[in-house]
Amino acid sequence: MAAPKEDNLKKIIGHSKEYGFVFQSSEIYDGLSAVYDYGQMGAELKRNIKDYWWTAMVQMNENIVGLDSSIFMHPTTWKASGHVDAFNDPLIDNKDSKKRYRADVLIEDHVEKYRLKIKKEVAKGFKRFGDDFNEEEFLKTNPNVKRNQDKIDDINGRFKTAMDADDLAGIKTLIEDLGIVCPISGSKNWTDVKQFNLMFATEIGSVADSANTIYLRPETAQGIFVNFLNVQKTGRMKIPFGIAQIGKAFRNEIVARQFIFRMREFEQMEMQFFVRPGEEMKWYEHWKEQRINWHKSLGIPQEKYRYHDHIKLAHYANAASDIEFDFPMGFKELEGIHSRTDFDLKQHEEFSGKKLQYFDPEVNKNYVPYVVETSVGLDRTFLAILSSAYTEEKLENGTERTVLKLPAMLAPYKAAVMPLTRKDGLPEKAREILNELKFDFNCQYDEKDSPGKRYRRQDAIGTPFSIMVDHQTLEDNTCLLYTSPSPRDS
Repeated sequence: MAAPKEDNLKKIIGHSKEYGFVFQSSEIYDGLSAVYDYGQMGAELKRNIKDYWWTAMVQMNENIVGLDSSIFMHPTTWKASGHVDAFNDPLIDNKDSKKRYRADVLIEDHVEKYRLKIKKEVAKGFKRFGDDFNEEEFLKTNPNVKRNQDKIDDINGRFKTAMDADDLAGIKTLIEDLGIVCPISGSKNWTDVKQFNLMFATEIGSVADSANTIYLRPETAQGIFVNFLNVQKTGRMKIPFGIAQIGKAFRNEIVARQFIFRMREFEQMEMQFFVRPGEEMKWYEHWKEQRINWHKSLGIPQEKYRYHDHIKLAHYANAASDIEFDFPMGFKELEGIHSRTDFDLKQHEEFSGKKLQYFDPEVNKNYVPYVVETSVGLDRTFLAILSSAYTEEKLENGTERTVLKLPAMLAPYKAAVMPLTRKDGLPEKAREILNELKFDFNCQYDEKDSPGKRYRRQDAIGTPFSIMVDHQTLEDNTCLLYTSPSPRDS
C-alpha cells in the first residue's frame, strides 16, 4: 500500500538533510521560516539543473542570449511594472488556529478534490472497458463526471468574477459557501480577506536621513526588460529573439510552507521572447510545447505533468498557462508560460521617458515588441526531480534501501571510485583512475565501510555509476562497473 503523499514529503525532507541536499537555514539558531540552504549534494544537483536549462535555452537556440542583471534596481522599475500597486496575495486567517492562508490556494485545493473525483471515474472506465474505452466521449457523457465538472466551472467562474472586480468580500463568501475548513483546526471561523504586498523593502545609502527605499526584486523579468535595447543593439539581435536569465528573487511570502516549494528567497530560470505584434499567440503555443518537452526530457513519467490555464490573467497578460507537476502535496505550479503583450516595455517607456522600440526592416517601421515569457522555479524543479527520484525498495533478503533514481546528467556525482580494500595498492590505483576521470566528470572517492554499505550510500545520493577497483585491476586495468541501483543486497 502506497504511503500517503504527506508521509512521502516528510521522508524526502529527512533524506535531503541526511545526505546533504537541503538544510534549514540558520538551523543552530532554530532556523528561519521558509528559508533553506543547499548542502554539498544539493548545490551540485542545483547547478546541474541550471546548466541543463541554460544549454537547452541558450546554447541550442541561436536567437536566444543570456543576461545576469542585478538584484537591486531603481525603485521606479517596480512602479512601472505594477508591483508597487498590484503585487498582492489575497490572504485569510482562521480565528481558531491563528493560521494564515492564501484564499486563492484554499479555493484551488477545494477544486482539486472534484478533479480527483473525475480522475477516479476515468480510472473506473478504463478498468471496465479496457482498450475500447473512449476517454474523450466518457468525459462528455458520464453523469458523475459532468456533475463534478459543473461544480468546477461554477467555482472558477465565481472566483474569476470576484478577482476581476477586486471583490474580497465575494472571495470570503465563496470560501464560506464551499464549506472550506482550516486544515489545522477544522473550523470555518474565517476573518475577512485582505490583500498583502509581497515585496521586501530596504534602504540604499550610507546615511539614514538620506537613504532611499528600494526593493529586493520579486522577479528577474524586469532586469531583462530594462536591458532590452542594450542587448538588442550590442548583440545585433533580430526579432524574434529571446533573453534568458537565472537569478535570485525575493517575496515576503506570509504563507510559506511545503519545504522548498514556496520560499522567501528563491531562484528563477526565465526567458523573455520578443516577437512582432500579432504573432504572440503563435509563439505562445510554440513555447508551451517546447517547455513541456524539456521537462519530459528529464525522464519523469508524463502523467506527472499537466497544463493549467489561468482563470484570472495577470494585469500584463493576454494568455497564460502553468505547467503543473504532481508534487508530494499534489499538482502545483512548476512553470508559467505567459503572453505579456507589450505591457512591460510600454510601461518602462512611459516611466523612463526613453524609447524601447525595435526597427523592423521587413515591415519598415518601429514598434514596441510583444513578449512571450517562460518562467520556471529552479527550487521547484529541484523538488520535482528529487521527489520523482526518491524510491524505497525491498530486497530479496528482506532488507530495504533508498535509491535516488536521478537522471544521470543531473546527478551530483557521475561516478564513485572505490577500492575493494584499503591495502595492496588498491587505494593508489583507485585514485589514479579518479584523477583521470575528474577532468571530465564530477566523481567521488569512497573507501570507508564495506563495499555493500558504500553501494547503498551511492544509491542514496543518486550516483549512476560505481567503479570498484579490485586485485584484478592491478593485473589488467579492468574494473567492476555497477549502475545504480546496485544489484548488491549486502
